[in-house]
Amino acid sequence: MDDQELLRYSRHILLPEIDVAGQEAIRAARVLIVGAGGLGSPAALYLAAAGVGQIVLCDGDEVDLSNLQRQILHELASVGENKAKSGKRALERINPLVRVHALPQRLDAHTLIEHVAEVDVVLDCCDNFVTRHAVNRACVQARKPLVSGSAIRFDGQLAVFDLRDEGSACYHCLFPDGEEVAELRCAVTGVFAPLTGIIGASQAAEALKLIAGFGQSLQGRLLLLDGLRMRWREVRYGRDASCAVCGAQASCHA
Repeated sequence: MDDQELLRYSRHILLPEIDVAGQEAIRAARVLIVGAGGLGSPAALYLAAAGVGQIVLCDGDEVDLSNLQRQILHELASVGENKAKSGKRALERINPLVRVHALPQRLDAHTLIEHVAEVDVVLDCCDNFVTRHAVNRACVQARKPLVSGSAIRFDGQLAVFDLRDEGSACYHCLFPDGEEVAELRCAVTGVFAPLTGIIGASQAAEALKLIAGFGQSLQGRLLLLDGLRMRWREVRYGRDASCAVCGAQASCHA
């Protein structure tokens, strides 16, 4: 790091848990963020501000006027523009030292695996179960840590699946694919704007801890936030030995 970077990141460097070595690890890291909406916006902004070396921002949707209530990466002038491209521009304004790669499309399973394999941490900031499970399968196959968040109405969830650890559960262990679960979408049920900021910023915090190797990650603990009462609840969980994705007999368990 040069003098300008040492000054820019000095408040991190002053923390003994991070110090220069931790900030260098952050600077060298490459992160994939799937979704540049309500969760991806604060997550990406904090990771860029913190100095993550490369951010890959993936989203195939366009900015809509109704997004601006919570998707703080975007502005009125971005309406109609692809979210990944709009987000790239915003992140480069926040920190021009960070290299931002915009992926303005939905990734198929093969392409997703290729991109996951090239990064250090993946943040699932999407809004549908199909994509969540596809991201999880790619992370299991590539043995990459996954930070998952969700927010709907006044309720938020946060979990970490550190798939570098052979004993780690995966997203499918906790939320099996194919179960009869009603999928709630912001477009029809609504979402409290600051809730996405709380969960998205928490995803960024967990990602930085994984990258720089400090603190205790959320692995094995699901955090549930009741935003109406501002109460957090913790649920512990473990790996499902018969999991169709990460279990011993799973096809993508290599």
